[in-house]
Amino acid sequence: MSITRHILRLGLLGLGLGVAIFAYTKVMARTGSGTPPPMAEAHAQADEILVIKSSRALHLLRDGETIRSYDISLGAAPEGHKQSEGDERTPEGRYKIDWRNPNSVAHLSLHISYPNAADQAAAEAAARDPGGNIMIHGLPNGWGALGALHLMRDWTDGCIAVTNAEMREIWSLVPNGTPITIKEAL
Repeated sequence: MSITRHILRLGLLGLGLGVAIFAYTKVMARTGSGTPPPMAEAHAQADEILVIKSSRALHLLRDGETIRSYDISLGAAPEGHKQSEGDERTPEGRYKIDWRNPNSVAHLSLHISYPNAADQAAAEAAARDPGGNIMIHGLPNGWGALGALHLMRDWTDGCIAVTNAEMREIWSLVPNGTPITIKEAL
């Protein structure tokens, strides 16, 4: 078999595998995340979230003290503040958790209130769409078995990703309205 024919055959095999993975992901995305965990008692809940992008860490705080920490993956282009739809950056600034989605395409998700007024104004001045739907979430539905392997590289579209088990814990410890600060370094 010629090298060209062999490369073509491998390329088609890879394409077929890619199509199968894409189709599997689309089906699993429609299935939702299942039943979310109950909220923890109020005295155990976080009253603030701190994300440090440079160390890929998310800290749940209560009364200024860390009660839990998690390793995270960020947007695929993590340096700098999110400026527009599709830039794959995770925003930097002060926001809040304003709603939650138990049926998201990733295992549970908490929405971050990006873009805020300053983000909107900056995007408008630059004639750009600031983007949105920035979440803290678990792994894409059907991919939970990857666990901590997702930490090998930043892969989201600007969101903050943790394992599914960690997302269940975060879901229960973070009520709507919790402030979140995302910054490059401590």
